[in-house]
Amino acid sequence: MSDTPKPNNPISRFLSDEQDPGAAAQVFEKVSQLLTAGEEIAYIAVEKPLVSLSPDSVVLTNKRFIVYQPKLFGRVEFEDYIWRDLHSAELVEGVINSRFLVQTTAGLPLTVENLPKVQARKIYAFAQQMEEFVREERRVREMEEKRAAAGGINIGAAGAAAAASQAAMQPRPRPRKTRSRFWASSSRCSIRA
Repeated sequence: MSDTPKPNNPISRFLSDEQDPGAAAQVFEKVSQLLTAGEEIAYIAVEKPLVSLSPDSVVLTNKRFIVYQPKLFGRVEFEDYIWRDLHSAELVEGVINSRFLVQTTAGLPLTVENLPKVQARKIYAFAQQMEEFVREERRVREMEEKRAAAGGINIGAAGAAAAASQAAMQPRPRPRKTRSRFWASSSRCSIRA
């Protein structure tokens, strides 16, 4: 029996770069259960260490990057960050395998060792693309915040502002000079000792 998936298998598109089919299938199954609404897996990379029964994996989605770390007795640890938290990504190629390093905006380092070079390059390219996208998103958000802080025009409040300015232009009626009953009645007060 062959380990290669059938063409209609959903993980077949993640096995183009020397990924272990069994490990990729297990990662796909577990991570698919954690995806949020609208989130899709874009790439799965599987470590190829010299000695390991359960290699770590990197899963890239359209919303975050996830490190899948299987432990003893079927336990699994997931470490994930949304792309907005990405500060930098590095790729270090060795003779046989590569190391992928990510640093978050909070300064937390995340490293995955022993990735096949082809998979590591794809992860790095995807991370660079997402880093550029997030950098542009931050730039636009900062511009909008600066514009709002500078007192820019708020379109939603334009109708209220126009009504207030029209009311300010209307002539105000002059107050009439009449005595109120309060003054008339209060003048009659007397204090007895």
